[in-house]
Amino acid sequence: MRSTAERSLLDCLRIELGLTGTKYGCGEGDCGACSVLVDGQVVRSCQVRARELRGRSVVTIEGLARDGLTAIQQAFLEAGSFQCGFCTPGMVVGATALLARTRRPSDDEIRAALDGHLCRCCGYGRILTAVRRAADLLEQGRGSGP
Repeated sequence: MRSTAERSLLDCLRIELGLTGTKYGCGEGDCGACSVLVDGQVVRSCQVRARELRGRSVVTIEGLARDGLTAIQQAFLEAGSFQCGFCTPGMVVGATALLARTRRPSDDEIRAALDGHLCRCCGYGRILTAVRRAADLLEQGRGSGP
């Protein structure tokens, strides 16, 4: 078995730390299911070695909500933006990064930010609705963080 430093970030999160919210999808960085935030940027955790992250901030889906649901998590619930839930962690992480830098994204900006996040259930319309709703919640001062 590979040392922890040689393992992918995804393996370390799931196996070493028991943080199973980040999903293994394709293993090639194409589906977005394994997305996490590294220093605030969306990263495919299956493509990054743990050793590359010393001294850097890593936030998983589990680390987003500190005092209740974030605006994007609340909006995903309200819009029914998931069916099987497999893509949800990656979509939420991607939308979180988008809303952290753009509080009122256009539909094209939302699509661009979530490009490469694949939904097996084809819930893209509801996901778009959820990101718009999260922007509304943030504007109203409801929900913690993006």
